[in-house]
Amino acid sequence: MKLDNQLCFPLYACAREIVKKYKPFLDAIDLTYTQYITMMVLWEHRRITSKALGEKLYLDSGTLTPVLKKLEEKGLVTRARDPMDERNLVVALTDAGEALKTPAARVPRQMAGCISLEPAEAQTLYLLLHKLLSATNA
Repeated sequence: MKLDNQLCFPLYACAREIVKKYKPFLDAIDLTYTQYITMMVLWEHRRITSKALGEKLYLDSGTLTPVLKKLEEKGLVTRARDPMDERNLVVALTDAGEALKTPAARVPRQMAGCISLEPAEAQTLYLLLHKLLSATNA
């Protein structure tokens, strides 16, 4: 058992280091990384159930609920029970949340300058990570 022989360790360490790189860019728009990825889903869908949001982000409700509460406190989202099915909590983007999309659109370009991968390498890594993610959730 050697740490250097474990596939999980470089994945874990890389994820932590990448999130650290995001921090100054996200601080500028007053979001944490988890809030940022949550907002990315909302910028794409505008309105989504909490359950579907958790599935897209691979987050359980115990992790997602405080994130959504904080985003609601910031005025970026609303949370309401679906009148058609009270069991569903619907998360919707507010106008302020939509407006945040413009400054947030700079973050991917800023991050690209922090990661020294050629475009083909980045594409290969992306494909491999999604393949691994799919395999672990099969």
